[in-house]
Amino acid sequence: MADDGDRHRQSRLFTDDDGGFDAERAREESLPVEDGEVIDTDELADHQTYLEGRGIYDERNRVNDLTGKEWKYATKSVIPEGYPPDLQHDLRGEHGGQKPPRLCAELIGRFSKAGDTVLDPFAGVGGTLLGASLCEHEGTGLREAIGFERTRRWVEIYETVLVRENEERRERGDPPLAAQDMRHGDCAELIEGVPDDSVDLLLTDVPYWHMDELEQTRNERRTRESNLGSFDGPAADDADDESAGGDADSTSREAGSTDDEWETKADWLEDMAAKFDRFTDAVTPDGHVVVFIGDMYREQSYEFLAADLARAIESAAPLTLSANLIWYDPTKDLHVYGYPFSFVPSMVHQNVLVFRPDDDSDAN
Repeated sequence: MADDGDRHRQSRLFTDDDGGFDAERAREESLPVEDGEVIDTDELADHQTYLEGRGIYDERNRVNDLTGKEWKYATKSVIPEGYPPDLQHDLRGEHGGQKPPRLCAELIGRFSKAGDTVLDPFAGVGGTLLGASLCEHEGTGLREAIGFERTRRWVEIYETVLVRENEERRERGDPPLAAQDMRHGDCAELIEGVPDDSVDLLLTDVPYWHMDELEQTRNERRTRESNLGSFDGPAADDADDESAGGDADSTSREAGSTDDEWETKADWLEDMAAKFDRFTDAVTPDGHVVVFIGDMYREQSYEFLAADLARAIESAAPLTLSANLIWYDPTKDLHVYGYPFSFVPSMVHQNVLVFRPDDDSDAN
């Protein structure tokens, strides 16, 4: 077969003495190699670019900056990762519902592009904002982030975390994390200052009802009783709620984080639906709304809060649920609950609801 130059050289299979693929030789020849095969860059379309070590990027990608190989991994419906307690976790841990910034960075990388704007209307101690900053150095590029938080203490913790983290990063010779726009106040009022269609991704962890009472008692009660409190009544014993899926450390908001009081689950759902209806005005037609929500087990009944919240939001806001991702933390401690009389789940997961705005121009 006649040699037609570089095109033929790139497409030729390099083999070792045993007839197997010789990746080292291929790399020495400066050929792009992915998954044991040579990439023939001459066959790429005009809108495709080969990125070394990452795969082929399609410039038509409107969702994120991932290559095809990265996209394939990102579509997994389960995130089986226990994120280390880093980024000044001793400070951020004062907030009962803080999410790992690196988990937030991973989700931001899936549902936005470099330079996009990310909004967290229930920002807490700034996990989403820190994640947006991490993307500059550990992802596909910096995002601009806005956070709303009504509790001054959590705003101050975010600011302190950023200062301390950047001091340590400079000592290690790492570039500092960019400061993001944390705004103190009520999200229902602050959202009025965000222009319509100006946010590319809304990523948040919603507040819970009755959890203030839970947080105030979770470190005071030591006995674990078999009966569970009423879902719509007073907060249940801490041990029961934590074992049954409430998980005060990862799903609830610390005492004092909100002045909202919901007497029933219906009240909470109605309030969340109304807020998301307003939030959605700020989201671009091609954007996404991504929401953390944990399920609960109360009074011997599994409360599928993710489904309840998804239905409530869809009924009130111009949003359609497009996915439910599961964040599974394999490092989470397990306890023996209900034994030997009743099976009570020990929650080690969070739901991550992914919505897209209702818009006829969106691609399927």
